[in-house]
Amino acid sequence: MSGLTRWLCWSRAGVAAGLAALLLQPVRADAGSPLVLKAELEGDINTVTVGYIEQVVKRAESERIEAIVLVMNTPGGDSNSMDAIVTTLLNSRVPVIAFVYPAGARADSAGLFVAQAADLVAMVPGTNVGSAHPIQASGGDITGDLGKKVLNDAVTRIRNLASVHGRNADWCEQAVRESVNVNADQAVGMHVADLKARDLPSLLMAVDGRALRRPDGSQARLELAGATVEDNPMTWVQQALNALIDPNVAYLLLLLAVFGVLVELTTPGAILPGVVGVISGILALVALSGLPINLGGVVLILFAFGLFIADLKAPTHGILTAGGVIALLLGSALLINTGPTGLGISPWLIVGGAVASLGLFGFVLRKAIVARSRPAYVGAESLIGAIGKVREPLAPQGMVFVAGALWRASAAGGQIPTGSEVRVVARQGLELDVVPLEAPAPAGASQPRPSNSEESPRKEERTEGI
Repeated sequence: MSGLTRWLCWSRAGVAAGLAALLLQPVRADAGSPLVLKAELEGDINTVTVGYIEQVVKRAESERIEAIVLVMNTPGGDSNSMDAIVTTLLNSRVPVIAFVYPAGARADSAGLFVAQAADLVAMVPGTNVGSAHPIQASGGDITGDLGKKVLNDAVTRIRNLASVHGRNADWCEQAVRESVNVNADQAVGMHVADLKARDLPSLLMAVDGRALRRPDGSQARLELAGATVEDNPMTWVQQALNALIDPNVAYLLLLLAVFGVLVELTTPGAILPGVVGVISGILALVALSGLPINLGGVVLILFAFGLFIADLKAPTHGILTAGGVIALLLGSALLINTGPTGLGISPWLIVGGAVASLGLFGFVLRKAIVARSRPAYVGAESLIGAIGKVREPLAPQGMVFVAGALWRASAAGGQIPTGSEVRVVARQGLELDVVPLEAPAPAGASQPRPSNSEESPRKEERTEGI
Protein backbone atom coordinates (compact mmCIF):
# COMPACT_ATOMS: atom_id res chain seq x y z
CA MET A 1 0.00 0.00 0.00
CA SER A 2 2.85 2.34 0.72
CA GLY A 3 4.07 1.94 -2.87
CA LEU A 4 0.61 2.64 -4.26
CA THR A 5 0.31 5.68 -2.03
CA ARG A 6 3.60 7.07 -3.28
CA TRP A 7 2.53 6.48 -6.89
CA LEU A 8 -0.75 8.35 -6.32
CA CYS A 9 1.11 11.25 -4.76
CA TRP A 10 3.49 11.51 -7.70
CA SER A 11 0.59 11.33 -10.14
CA ARG A 12 -1.26 14.14 -8.38
CA ALA A 13 1.92 16.23 -8.35
CA GLY A 14 2.39 15.69 -12.10
CA VAL A 15 -1.19 16.70 -12.89
CA ALA A 16 -0.86 19.81 -10.72
CA ALA A 17 2.40 20.78 -12.46
CA GLY A 18 0.77 20.35 -15.88
CA LEU A 19 -2.19 22.53 -14.95
CA ALA A 20 0.13 25.19 -13.59
CA ALA A 21 2.15 25.18 -16.81
CA LEU A 22 -1.02 25.65 -18.86
CA LEU A 23 -2.16 28.51 -16.65
CA LEU A 24 1.22 30.21 -16.94
CA GLN A 25 1.21 30.08 -20.78
CA PRO A 26 1.05 33.61 -22.28
CA VAL A 27 -2.41 34.45 -23.55
CA ARG A 28 -2.87 36.79 -26.52
CA ALA A 29 -4.65 39.90 -25.48
CA ASP A 30 -6.48 39.83 -28.82
CA ALA A 31 -7.44 36.17 -28.67
CA GLY A 32 -11.12 37.04 -28.95
CA SER A 33 -10.75 39.84 -31.52
CA PRO A 34 -11.44 39.34 -35.23
CA LEU A 35 -8.46 38.78 -37.50
CA VAL A 36 -7.85 40.76 -40.69
CA LEU A 37 -5.31 39.64 -43.28
CA LYS A 38 -3.41 42.41 -45.04
CA ALA A 39 -1.94 41.89 -48.53
CA GLU A 40 -0.19 44.40 -50.80
CA LEU A 41 -0.61 44.77 -54.55
CA GLU A 42 2.37 46.97 -55.39
CA GLY A 43 3.66 47.69 -58.90
CA ASP A 44 2.70 45.90 -62.09
CA ILE A 45 0.09 43.16 -62.08
CA ASN A 46 1.69 39.97 -63.39
CA THR A 47 1.76 36.22 -62.91
CA VAL A 48 3.71 36.54 -59.65
CA THR A 49 1.00 38.73 -58.15
CA VAL A 50 -1.60 36.20 -59.35
CA GLY A 51 0.05 33.45 -57.31
CA TYR A 52 0.46 35.78 -54.35
CA ILE A 53 -3.22 36.84 -54.27
CA GLU A 54 -4.36 33.23 -54.67
CA GLN A 55 -2.13 32.26 -51.74
CA VAL A 56 -3.61 35.03 -49.57
CA VAL A 57 -7.20 34.05 -50.37
CA LYS A 58 -6.55 30.36 -49.69
CA ARG A 59 -5.00 31.16 -46.33
CA ALA A 60 -7.90 33.44 -45.38
CA GLU A 61 -10.41 30.73 -46.27
CA SER A 62 -8.55 28.02 -44.36
CA GLU A 63 -8.15 30.13 -41.20
CA ARG A 64 -10.68 32.12 -39.19
CA ILE A 65 -10.12 35.38 -41.07
CA GLU A 66 -12.85 38.02 -40.93
CA ALA A 67 -11.71 40.01 -43.98
CA ILE A 68 -8.86 40.59 -46.43
CA VAL A 69 -7.55 44.13 -46.92
CA LEU A 70 -5.80 44.45 -50.30
CA VAL A 71 -3.60 47.56 -50.17
CA MET A 72 -3.23 48.76 -53.78
CA ASN A 73 -0.77 50.98 -55.61
CA THR A 74 -0.54 49.81 -59.21
CA PRO A 75 -0.36 51.38 -62.68
CA GLY A 76 -1.91 48.24 -64.18
CA GLY A 77 -0.51 45.13 -65.82
CA ASP A 78 -1.21 42.38 -68.30
CA SER A 79 -4.80 41.39 -68.98
CA ASN A 80 -4.35 37.64 -68.38
CA SER A 81 -3.04 38.19 -64.86
CA MET A 82 -5.76 40.77 -64.19
CA ASP A 83 -8.45 38.28 -65.20
CA ALA A 84 -7.00 35.62 -62.90
CA ILE A 85 -6.93 37.98 -59.89
CA VAL A 86 -10.46 39.23 -60.59
CA THR A 87 -11.73 35.65 -60.71
CA THR A 88 -9.97 34.83 -57.44
CA LEU A 89 -11.47 37.84 -55.64
CA LEU A 90 -14.98 37.25 -56.97
CA ASN A 91 -14.94 33.65 -55.74
CA SER A 92 -13.33 34.36 -52.37
CA ARG A 93 -15.44 33.15 -49.43
CA VAL A 94 -13.82 35.86 -47.30
CA PRO A 95 -14.86 39.50 -47.88
CA VAL A 96 -12.21 41.58 -49.67
CA ILE A 97 -11.60 45.30 -49.11
CA ALA A 98 -9.54 47.11 -51.77
CA PHE A 99 -7.67 50.02 -50.15
CA VAL A 100 -5.86 52.48 -52.45
CA TYR A 101 -3.07 53.58 -50.12
CA PRO A 102 -0.92 55.61 -49.31
CA ALA A 103 -1.45 59.19 -50.51
CA GLY A 104 -0.15 59.42 -54.06
CA ALA A 105 -1.04 55.82 -54.84
CA ARG A 106 -3.28 54.78 -57.73
CA ALA A 107 -5.36 51.92 -59.06
CA ASP A 108 -5.20 52.52 -62.79
CA SER A 109 -5.87 50.38 -65.84
CA ALA A 110 -5.96 46.73 -64.70
CA GLY A 111 -5.96 48.04 -61.13
CA LEU A 112 -9.45 49.47 -61.67
CA PHE A 113 -10.77 46.02 -62.59
CA VAL A 114 -9.16 44.45 -59.52
CA ALA A 115 -10.59 47.18 -57.25
CA GLN A 116 -14.08 46.79 -58.68
CA ALA A 117 -13.88 43.03 -58.05
CA ALA A 118 -13.51 43.70 -54.29
CA ASP A 119 -16.50 43.81 -51.94
CA LEU A 120 -15.54 47.31 -50.73
CA VAL A 121 -13.33 50.00 -52.30
CA ALA A 122 -11.70 52.55 -49.99
CA MET A 123 -9.31 55.34 -50.95
CA VAL A 124 -6.95 57.65 -49.11
CA PRO A 125 -7.21 61.38 -49.94
CA GLY A 126 -4.62 62.14 -52.59
CA THR A 127 -5.08 58.91 -54.55
CA ASN A 128 -6.75 58.29 -57.90
CA VAL A 129 -8.39 55.55 -59.94
CA GLY A 130 -9.32 54.99 -63.60
CA SER A 131 -7.50 55.16 -66.99
CA ALA A 132 -8.50 51.64 -67.99
CA HIS A 133 -8.50 51.76 -71.80
CA PRO A 134 -6.96 48.54 -73.19
CA ILE A 135 -3.58 48.97 -74.88
CA GLN A 136 -0.85 46.74 -76.25
CA ALA A 137 1.87 45.59 -73.89
CA SER A 138 4.26 47.86 -75.81
CA GLY A 139 2.04 50.89 -75.04
CA GLY A 140 0.38 51.32 -78.44
CA ASP A 141 -3.33 51.36 -79.23
CA ILE A 142 -5.08 48.19 -80.37
CA THR A 143 -6.69 49.07 -83.68
CA GLY A 144 -9.01 47.42 -86.17
CA ASP A 145 -11.47 44.65 -85.44
CA LEU A 146 -9.20 43.26 -82.73
CA GLY A 147 -9.31 46.62 -80.96
CA LYS A 148 -13.10 46.64 -81.04
CA LYS A 149 -13.33 43.10 -79.66
CA VAL A 150 -10.92 43.84 -76.82
CA LEU A 151 -12.62 47.13 -75.95
CA ASN A 152 -16.14 45.65 -75.93
CA ASP A 153 -15.01 42.75 -73.79
CA ALA A 154 -13.35 45.11 -71.29
CA VAL A 155 -16.45 47.34 -71.14
CA THR A 156 -18.76 44.39 -70.44
CA ARG A 157 -16.41 43.03 -67.80
CA ILE A 158 -16.02 46.32 -65.90
CA ARG A 159 -19.78 46.96 -65.98
CA ASN A 160 -20.44 43.50 -64.52
CA LEU A 161 -17.90 44.06 -61.74
CA ALA A 162 -19.33 47.46 -60.82
CA SER A 163 -22.98 46.36 -61.04
CA VAL A 164 -22.57 43.26 -58.91
CA HIS A 165 -21.27 45.44 -56.09
CA GLY A 166 -23.79 48.26 -56.64
CA ARG A 167 -21.28 50.84 -57.93
CA ASN A 168 -21.33 53.32 -60.82
CA ALA A 169 -21.11 51.10 -63.89
CA ASP A 170 -21.57 54.04 -66.31
CA TRP A 171 -18.48 55.85 -65.06
CA CYS A 172 -16.45 52.62 -65.05
CA GLU A 173 -17.39 52.12 -68.70
CA GLN A 174 -16.25 55.67 -69.42
CA ALA A 175 -12.92 54.93 -67.72
CA VAL A 176 -12.44 52.02 -70.12
CA ARG A 177 -13.59 53.79 -73.28
CA GLU A 178 -12.03 57.21 -72.67
CA SER A 179 -9.37 56.56 -69.99
CA VAL A 180 -10.88 59.10 -67.58
CA ASN A 181 -9.49 59.26 -64.04
CA VAL A 182 -10.83 60.61 -60.73
CA ASN A 183 -9.43 61.36 -57.29
CA ALA A 184 -10.65 59.94 -53.98
CA ASP A 185 -13.26 62.66 -53.32
CA GLN A 186 -14.72 62.37 -56.81
CA ALA A 187 -14.65 58.57 -56.71
CA VAL A 188 -16.66 58.44 -53.48
CA GLY A 189 -19.03 61.18 -54.64
CA MET A 190 -19.70 59.32 -57.92
CA HIS A 191 -19.96 56.00 -56.08
CA VAL A 192 -16.99 54.51 -57.91
CA ALA A 193 -15.44 53.91 -54.48
CA ASP A 194 -17.36 53.23 -51.26
CA LEU A 195 -15.56 55.40 -48.71
CA LYS A 196 -12.45 57.40 -47.78
CA ALA A 197 -10.10 56.60 -44.90
CA ARG A 198 -6.86 58.14 -43.65
CA ASP A 199 -5.22 54.84 -42.70
CA LEU A 200 -5.94 51.21 -42.03
CA PRO A 201 -7.19 51.55 -38.39
CA SER A 202 -9.66 54.27 -39.39
CA LEU A 203 -10.76 52.13 -42.34
CA LEU A 204 -11.55 49.18 -40.05
CA MET A 205 -13.51 51.42 -37.71
CA ALA A 206 -15.45 52.94 -40.61
CA VAL A 207 -16.54 49.60 -42.09
CA ASP A 208 -17.41 47.95 -38.76
CA GLY A 209 -21.02 46.78 -38.88
CA ARG A 210 -21.37 47.42 -42.62
CA ALA A 211 -23.49 44.98 -44.60
CA LEU A 212 -22.02 43.66 -47.85
CA ARG A 213 -23.64 42.24 -50.94
CA ARG A 214 -21.42 39.38 -52.10
CA PRO A 215 -21.05 38.46 -55.81
CA ASP A 216 -22.97 35.22 -55.22
CA GLY A 217 -25.99 37.19 -53.96
CA SER A 218 -25.45 36.44 -50.28
CA GLN A 219 -25.22 39.04 -47.53
CA ALA A 220 -22.32 39.48 -45.09
CA ARG A 221 -21.74 41.84 -42.17
CA LEU A 222 -18.29 43.06 -41.18
CA GLU A 223 -17.49 42.98 -37.47
CA LEU A 224 -14.04 44.55 -37.42
CA ALA A 225 -14.04 46.71 -34.29
CA GLY A 226 -10.76 46.09 -32.49
CA ALA A 227 -9.62 43.69 -35.20
CA THR A 228 -6.04 42.44 -35.24
CA VAL A 229 -4.27 43.07 -38.56
CA GLU A 230 -1.78 40.43 -39.69
CA ASP A 231 0.54 41.16 -42.60
CA ASN A 232 0.86 38.55 -45.35
CA PRO A 233 3.74 39.82 -47.52
CA MET A 234 5.22 38.09 -50.54
CA THR A 235 7.79 35.39 -49.84
CA TRP A 236 11.39 36.18 -50.72
CA VAL A 237 11.08 33.92 -53.76
CA GLN A 238 8.04 35.88 -54.98
CA GLN A 239 9.84 39.16 -54.35
CA ALA A 240 12.84 37.99 -56.40
CA LEU A 241 10.57 36.79 -59.20
CA ASN A 242 8.66 40.05 -59.16
CA ALA A 243 11.91 41.97 -59.61
CA LEU A 244 12.96 39.80 -62.56
CA ILE A 245 9.63 39.28 -64.23
CA ASP A 246 9.71 42.39 -66.40
CA PRO A 247 9.58 41.04 -70.00
CA ASN A 248 12.33 43.37 -71.19
CA VAL A 249 14.65 42.34 -68.35
CA ALA A 250 13.99 38.65 -69.03
CA TYR A 251 14.72 39.14 -72.74
CA LEU A 252 17.99 40.96 -72.06
CA LEU A 253 19.09 38.19 -69.69
CA LEU A 254 18.27 35.61 -72.37
CA LEU A 255 20.36 37.40 -75.01
CA LEU A 256 23.23 37.90 -72.57
CA ALA A 257 23.17 34.19 -71.73
CA VAL A 258 23.33 33.14 -75.38
CA PHE A 259 26.08 35.65 -76.23
CA GLY A 260 28.17 34.67 -73.20
CA VAL A 261 27.97 30.95 -73.91
CA LEU A 262 28.72 31.48 -77.61
CA VAL A 263 31.82 33.60 -76.89
CA GLU A 264 33.03 30.95 -74.45
CA LEU A 265 32.56 28.20 -77.03
CA THR A 266 34.36 30.13 -79.77
CA THR A 267 37.12 31.35 -77.42
CA PRO A 268 37.88 28.42 -75.10
CA GLY A 269 39.53 29.44 -71.86
CA ALA A 270 38.05 32.94 -71.67
CA ILE A 271 36.03 31.76 -68.62
CA LEU A 272 34.38 35.12 -67.80
CA PRO A 273 31.94 35.13 -70.76
CA GLY A 274 30.92 31.58 -69.92
CA VAL A 275 30.34 32.37 -66.24
CA VAL A 276 28.31 35.49 -67.10
CA GLY A 277 26.36 33.54 -69.69
CA VAL A 278 25.45 30.69 -67.35
CA ILE A 279 24.37 33.04 -64.54
CA SER A 280 22.32 35.13 -66.97
CA GLY A 281 20.75 31.97 -68.37
CA ILE A 282 19.64 30.80 -64.94
CA LEU A 283 18.17 34.21 -64.14
CA ALA A 284 16.45 34.28 -67.54
CA LEU A 285 14.83 30.91 -66.86
CA VAL A 286 13.65 32.16 -63.47
CA ALA A 287 12.22 35.33 -65.03
CA LEU A 288 10.58 33.54 -67.94
CA SER A 289 9.00 30.98 -65.62
CA GLY A 290 6.83 33.77 -64.21
CA LEU A 291 5.77 35.15 -67.60
CA PRO A 292 3.17 33.90 -70.08
CA ILE A 293 5.48 32.33 -72.66
CA ASN A 294 4.44 31.71 -76.25
CA LEU A 295 5.89 28.34 -77.32
CA GLY A 296 6.09 29.47 -80.94
CA GLY A 297 8.32 32.39 -79.94
CA VAL A 298 10.63 30.08 -77.97
CA VAL A 299 11.00 27.70 -80.94
CA LEU A 300 11.75 30.57 -83.33
CA ILE A 301 14.46 31.99 -81.05
CA LEU A 302 16.09 28.58 -80.62
CA PHE A 303 15.90 28.07 -84.38
CA ALA A 304 17.53 31.48 -84.91
CA PHE A 305 20.55 30.64 -82.77
CA GLY A 306 20.72 27.20 -84.37
CA LEU A 307 21.05 28.91 -87.76
CA PHE A 308 23.76 31.22 -86.39
CA ILE A 309 25.82 28.30 -85.12
CA ALA A 310 25.25 26.25 -88.30
CA ASP A 311 26.56 29.15 -90.38
CA LEU A 312 29.84 28.93 -88.47
CA LYS A 313 30.24 25.30 -89.55
CA ALA A 314 28.79 25.30 -93.06
CA PRO A 315 30.23 27.36 -95.96
CA THR A 316 27.02 29.32 -96.62
CA HIS A 317 28.78 32.71 -96.30
CA GLY A 318 26.10 34.41 -94.20
CA ILE A 319 22.87 33.10 -95.72
CA LEU A 320 21.95 31.17 -92.57
CA THR A 321 22.84 34.17 -90.41
CA ALA A 322 20.40 36.35 -92.36
CA GLY A 323 17.69 33.74 -91.83
CA GLY A 324 18.60 33.61 -88.14
CA VAL A 325 18.09 37.37 -87.78
CA ILE A 326 14.61 37.11 -89.30
CA ALA A 327 13.71 34.19 -87.04
CA LEU A 328 15.05 36.09 -84.01
CA LEU A 329 12.91 39.14 -84.80
CA LEU A 330 9.75 37.04 -85.15
CA GLY A 331 10.50 34.92 -82.10
CA SER A 332 11.24 37.94 -79.91
CA ALA A 333 7.98 39.61 -80.94
CA LEU A 334 6.00 36.50 -79.99
CA LEU A 335 8.02 35.39 -76.95
CA ILE A 336 5.99 37.08 -74.17
CA ASN A 337 2.21 36.94 -74.50
CA THR A 338 1.11 39.75 -72.17
CA GLY A 339 -1.70 41.17 -74.24
CA PRO A 340 -4.08 40.50 -77.10
CA THR A 341 -1.37 41.19 -79.68
CA GLY A 342 1.20 38.97 -77.98
CA LEU A 343 3.89 41.69 -78.19
CA GLY A 344 5.32 41.83 -74.67
CA ILE A 345 8.83 43.17 -75.40
CA SER A 346 9.73 46.68 -76.47
CA PRO A 347 10.08 46.86 -80.28
CA TRP A 348 13.23 48.95 -79.87
CA LEU A 349 14.74 46.27 -77.67
CA ILE A 350 13.83 43.58 -80.19
CA VAL A 351 15.50 45.48 -83.03
CA GLY A 352 18.52 46.22 -80.83
CA GLY A 353 18.85 42.54 -79.92
CA ALA A 354 18.67 41.53 -83.59
CA VAL A 355 21.32 44.09 -84.57
CA ALA A 356 23.59 42.98 -81.71
CA SER A 357 23.14 39.34 -82.71
CA LEU A 358 23.93 40.15 -86.34
CA GLY A 359 27.05 42.07 -85.31
CA LEU A 360 28.36 39.36 -82.98
CA PHE A 361 27.65 36.40 -85.23
CA GLY A 362 28.86 38.34 -88.27
CA PHE A 363 32.19 38.96 -86.54
CA VAL A 364 32.52 35.31 -85.49
CA LEU A 365 31.45 34.15 -88.97
CA ARG A 366 34.11 36.31 -90.61
CA LYS A 367 36.75 34.76 -88.37
CA ALA A 368 35.50 31.30 -89.29
CA ILE A 369 35.62 32.04 -93.04
CA VAL A 370 39.18 33.34 -92.73
CA ALA A 371 40.18 30.25 -90.73
CA ARG A 372 38.66 27.93 -93.37
CA SER A 373 40.60 29.68 -96.14
CA ARG A 374 43.98 29.13 -94.48
CA PRO A 375 46.17 26.13 -95.43
CA ALA A 376 46.28 23.22 -93.04
CA TYR A 377 49.00 23.28 -90.40
CA VAL A 378 48.61 19.70 -89.19
CA GLY A 379 49.43 16.33 -90.71
CA ALA A 380 51.60 15.80 -93.78
CA GLU A 381 50.64 19.14 -95.36
CA SER A 382 52.10 21.05 -92.43
CA LEU A 383 55.68 20.48 -93.74
CA ILE A 384 55.03 21.76 -97.27
CA GLY A 385 56.85 25.07 -97.63
CA ALA A 386 58.87 24.64 -94.42
CA ILE A 387 62.55 25.67 -94.44
CA GLY A 388 65.28 23.43 -93.10
CA LYS A 389 69.04 22.86 -93.21
CA VAL A 390 71.03 20.06 -94.81
CA ARG A 391 72.79 17.85 -92.23
CA GLU A 392 74.12 15.22 -94.67
CA PRO A 393 74.93 16.07 -98.32
CA LEU A 394 72.05 15.40 -100.67
CA ALA A 395 73.50 13.47 -103.58
CA PRO A 396 70.66 13.32 -104.30
CA GLN A 397 69.56 11.71 -101.01
CA GLY A 398 70.68 12.62 -97.51
CA MET A 399 69.48 14.06 -94.18
CA VAL A 400 67.88 17.45 -93.49
CA PHE A 401 66.79 19.07 -90.24
CA VAL A 402 63.21 20.42 -90.59
CA ALA A 403 60.60 21.38 -87.98
CA GLY A 404 62.79 20.28 -85.07
CA ALA A 405 63.53 16.78 -86.42
CA LEU A 406 65.89 14.93 -88.81
CA TRP A 407 64.26 13.74 -92.01
CA ARG A 408 65.47 11.64 -94.96
CA ALA A 409 65.30 13.90 -97.97
CA SER A 410 65.85 13.81 -101.72
CA ALA A 411 67.10 16.79 -103.74
CA ALA A 412 64.96 17.52 -106.77
CA GLY A 413 67.62 19.40 -108.72
CA GLY A 414 70.94 17.66 -108.08
CA GLN A 415 73.40 17.74 -105.19
CA ILE A 416 73.00 20.10 -102.22
CA PRO A 417 75.99 20.46 -99.85
CA THR A 418 75.89 20.26 -96.03
CA GLY A 419 74.79 23.49 -94.30
CA SER A 420 72.64 24.71 -97.19
CA GLU A 421 69.10 25.88 -96.53
CA VAL A 422 66.36 24.06 -98.37
CA ARG A 423 62.59 24.31 -98.80
CA VAL A 424 60.26 21.33 -98.57
CA VAL A 425 58.15 20.98 -101.72
CA ALA A 426 56.58 17.55 -101.20
CA ARG A 427 56.39 14.61 -98.85
CA GLN A 428 56.35 10.95 -99.80
CA GLY A 429 55.61 8.97 -96.66
CA LEU A 430 58.66 9.47 -94.39
CA GLU A 431 60.82 11.11 -97.08
CA LEU A 432 60.83 14.77 -98.08
CA ASP A 433 61.43 16.33 -101.48
CA VAL A 434 63.44 19.56 -101.11
CA VAL A 435 64.91 22.27 -103.31
CA PRO A 436 67.53 24.90 -102.52
CA LEU A 437 66.05 27.90 -100.71
CA GLU A 438 66.88 30.17 -103.67
CA ALA A 439 64.59 28.09 -105.89
CA PRO A 440 61.03 29.48 -106.38
CA ALA A 441 58.31 27.87 -104.28
CA PRO A 442 55.85 25.74 -106.27
CA ALA A 443 52.27 27.00 -106.73
CA GLY A 444 50.05 26.31 -103.73
CA ALA A 445 52.90 26.00 -101.25
CA SER A 446 52.53 27.86 -97.99
CA GLN A 447 54.71 30.79 -97.02
CA PRO A 448 58.18 29.91 -95.70
CA ARG A 449 58.44 29.50 -91.96
CA PRO A 450 61.58 30.07 -89.91
CA SER A 451 64.13 27.24 -89.99
CA ASN A 452 64.74 25.15 -86.91
CA SER A 453 68.33 24.47 -88.02
CA GLU A 454 69.72 26.39 -85.07
CA GLU A 455 68.19 24.07 -82.51
CA SER A 456 70.45 22.57 -79.86
CA PRO A 457 72.27 19.23 -80.48
CA ARG A 458 69.79 17.60 -78.11
CA LYS A 459 66.95 18.39 -80.56
CA GLU A 460 69.06 17.23 -83.51
CA GLU A 461 69.12 13.75 -82.09
CA ARG A 462 65.34 13.37 -82.67
CA THR A 463 64.86 10.78 -85.39
CA GLU A 464 61.31 11.31 -86.56
CA GLY A 465 61.04 10.22 -90.20
CA ILE A 466 64.10 7.97 -90.18
